[in-house]
Amino acid sequence: MKNKRLVFQKTRYHLLLSYLVVFASLLGIFALAVRVVFTHSLSQKLIENLMILGQSAAANAELHNGRLQLENDFPIKELITSHQGLQWYDLQHHLVGQQGKYVLTLPSPLNQTMQFQKIGKVRLQGITLPVIDNDDGRLIGYVRASQSLKEFDKTLTELDWDLAIGVVITLVLSSISGVWLTRKAMQPIEQSFQRLKQFTGDASHELRTPLMAITANVEVALEYPEGMRSIDAKKFRAIASATDQMSRLTEDLLLLARSDQIQSRKREIVNLEKILHNLVQLYQPQAGAKEINLKANLTEPLYVLGDSVQLTRVFANLIENALQYTRVNGEVEIQANLVGQQMYARVKDTGIGIAPEHLQQVFERFWRADEARSYRFGGFGLGLAIAQSLVHNHGGTLTVTSQMGVGSCFTVRLLAHYPS
Repeated sequence: MKNKRLVFQKTRYHLLLSYLVVFASLLGIFALAVRVVFTHSLSQKLIENLMILGQSAAANAELHNGRLQLENDFPIKELITSHQGLQWYDLQHHLVGQQGKYVLTLPSPLNQTMQFQKIGKVRLQGITLPVIDNDDGRLIGYVRASQSLKEFDKTLTELDWDLAIGVVITLVLSSISGVWLTRKAMQPIEQSFQRLKQFTGDASHELRTPLMAITANVEVALEYPEGMRSIDAKKFRAIASATDQMSRLTEDLLLLARSDQIQSRKREIVNLEKILHNLVQLYQPQAGAKEINLKANLTEPLYVLGDSVQLTRVFANLIENALQYTRVNGEVEIQANLVGQQMYARVKDTGIGIAPEHLQQVFERFWRADEARSYRFGGFGLGLAIAQSLVHNHGGTLTVTSQMGVGSCFTVRLLAHYPS
């Protein structure tokens, strides 16, 4: 049950992560849009204020003794408090006067091009406008209005912090609600899975009785072939073979349906080296029939804590799988060694191999690669799924590496446990 909970928990985490990634992306886009719109609006307002200042200064300027001067009623002091400045230029663009602290030191352009300059840590913005004589309408000079962007930058910094804090708080609240939503979303799936597993177990259990009855009757009929035709005996043998396959399928399905309860069994110290040697002896006739070299390379005693019957089933399935996928004159080797407190047992073969895109599917129930079908005789694609389930229930892992046309290697990792 623990493994299934981990699977559903992992699925919930993936759903929650996907939800948060999408929501965070939308929040980021929204925050960026707010900043762009606000920055544009604030910048336009500053430009308008600067234009008004420049136009007012140009309208109140007059030529006196060959020099540009402002009228006496122009509010010069407000320029200092509002972080603005004014500069006057003659027709040759020579500076003839300035007022205010925040003025540009760049050459004055001939048009109304906006200028930017950074003096120390303060950014400045300025625009140059022509000064037209009110009497005859001729050009008498230029005036450049400038302003500090210190308050502008400060406002944008505060906006960035406010948006960042808002996004973080929203994501935290969303993650809390996301956990609740993903749990609600997964409940029907978990319930459906439990009902499906219960149905599989019940159906497999109920199928055992009629299959046993069919097997018993077929065996009785085959024991007395005198009263039947040869063609009938052939049909009975076909029925016996099909019944045997159905029986193995129901047993495998029943084992998978009940695999979550295996961990509650009483565990004992198991001599894994002995199990592997016994399996090699057991499968030598099958390997010999295909002219496959089946061997074990075990150099040290191996002990783990677990169920000997279930561990035998694990490695029996792996050896059967290796023999079925290995061609004639191939080799299947069993290796085992200790690395610290971990025991690694490997079943290596020189079989047809598994394509890289299929490696993640080999442990799925009823899955078989198309290319493998022509080499597989019998079986339903449940052996590796059963092996992985049993290894997980022992607190270990079952992994695979493979190369097409070279072979595969299935590795079982278990915690070593030696008798005291």
